[in-house]
Amino acid sequence: MLETVQDSRRALLGVAALAALAPATASAQRIYGPGAPPTRYPDADIVALDEKRFTARLGNSSIRRLHTGMGWAEGPAWHATGRFLIWSDIPNDECLRLTEENLHVSRRFRSPSGYSNGNTFDREGRQIACRHFHRDVVRYEPDGRLTILAAQGPDGPFNAPNDAVVHPGDGAIWFTDPGYGALMDYEGNRLPEAANSPRPLIKEAVYRIEPGGGRVEKVADQPFKPNGLCFSPDYRTLYVADTGRSHYPEAKSMVWAFDVQGARLANPRTFCSMEMDGKTGMADGIRCDEAGNLWVGAGWVGDGYDGVHVFAPDGQRIGLIKLPEICANLCFGGTRRNRLFMTAGQSLYMVPVETRGAHFC
Repeated sequence: MLETVQDSRRALLGVAALAALAPATASAQRIYGPGAPPTRYPDADIVALDEKRFTARLGNSSIRRLHTGMGWAEGPAWHATGRFLIWSDIPNDECLRLTEENLHVSRRFRSPSGYSNGNTFDREGRQIACRHFHRDVVRYEPDGRLTILAAQGPDGPFNAPNDAVVHPGDGAIWFTDPGYGALMDYEGNRLPEAANSPRPLIKEAVYRIEPGGGRVEKVADQPFKPNGLCFSPDYRTLYVADTGRSHYPEAKSMVWAFDVQGARLANPRTFCSMEMDGKTGMADGIRCDEAGNLWVGAGWVGDGYDGVHVFAPDGQRIGLIKLPEICANLCFGGTRRNRLFMTAGQSLYMVPVETRGAHFC
């Protein structure tokens, strides 16, 4: 009898030893937040699809959930001088802030926010925001005043501006207008025209605001619903995520690339497809690192797909960061620009990486 008990005990210890050697759990079973067990290194949810080219993965860093409880988190942007991150909680009509020194989250950095989506900062450190409710692009001045930079383009009032980037050379602001904020009250202000159409007012497009808040020009309308956008490290290429598949059956799930020729865009082409292993989700917010790799917030498929997809400059997928929520947007931040912040569903996540963002926001 004693020998049987000892044999059973040895068997249980063997199972425990094998469990200890197993890789960390996948995102579907992973627990985040207070009371969560430590993550075993390397983090199994940071996946190198190309070991030689996905060199940003660190063997001893892990994905952390820094905040949760939001309706739909979007629009992260890093303020280099202030050393803080801001992002939008669109349905709750507010903008939140996280400070670098203690990762503390201020519940309301800006409220109401006009159901703002994308945020960025200009060369003077002023916040630029795309407001769904008011269907405009605005700038918040140091004295608290609000300046409306763009409320309509050459074709009339916008649908609902979504995301924006600033060119550091001349200070021009480039932004997208897919119109999601005009399709629902939950994220903005549903227009009567949206009742039976995915296009509330005008053709979805990419726009450019001349330096100093001047004329608004339409620079591209090839994407069905242009969403996130970013420049390559040398500012010669503009990448634009297309989420038209959400409303147009004929749309492809892809990221576009355009040549930047001064104030114009040329040579529209497919940079990458979001199809993976027979599954097709959508790209949303995007950022480039210093090596020219494109980091894409993605989702609407489920476990194993939702999170961040990393593409090399040639458009090949080289890495994944799996999250338990749809990743709407991301940005590089921290003093050294080597922390990747990800707004995903109801939460804000962060992971240190061995690269730097090409730009601060």
